[in-house]
Amino acid sequence: MDLPKSFRTFNREEQEIFKEILANRRDVRGHQFLIKGIPDREIDQILEAALMAPSVGFSQPWEFVIIKDLETKLAIKNSFEEKNQEASHLFEEKKQKAYDDLKLEGIIEAPLNIAVFYVPSKEPVLGQTAMPNMGRYSVACAIQNMWLMARSLNIGMGWVSILDAEKVKTILKAPEDRELIGYLCFGYTDGFYSKPELELKKWDKRKLWKEVVVNGKYEVK
Repeated sequence: MDLPKSFRTFNREEQEIFKEILANRRDVRGHQFLIKGIPDREIDQILEAALMAPSVGFSQPWEFVIIKDLETKLAIKNSFEEKNQEASHLFEEKKQKAYDDLKLEGIIEAPLNIAVFYVPSKEPVLGQTAMPNMGRYSVACAIQNMWLMARSLNIGMGWVSILDAEKVKTILKAPEDRELIGYLCFGYTDGFYSKPELELKKWDKRKLWKEVVVNGKYEVK
């Protein structure tokens, strides 16, 4: 059976634009969001990008909950505050002070929140039988697509990971089998940092190629 193929190729200019989007993607936090709402057409484009993501066995194991009302945001924010207090004490004294000074979310400030859930299949999934987490990784790919599309639309996105996932499920009345993978905040911003905020604030250094790229196989030390 001959399947249809696309002969679309990308020129150097298009490749450079994509590279610019990758290089200028940022994790945007509350103090950067503007009150300005996001038009539905832009939200649709972000969601369409998510649906174009690769997924193991073409399973598309994702669901997206659109959150705009303040009451729900406040409930989610309370979960963040609880977990944030716990997390602060895990760092040594110098980093704890830096941690406390960071604004790590924008749940209330962002006009749009989207909770992204993994929906496990009740049947075996092609490509997931040996590595069961592949479904979750597929959802992460969808989130990355959303992040890049948002940035191309000049919309900021922040991924809030300091949350009690089960409390979020309860607040959103999610079915028992759903698993929260990402809680995302979207909004126009007052500008994107020239580098990731944590790099600018010297929380950590950017790793070099030689630190993370292995040729062939690992060497025994």
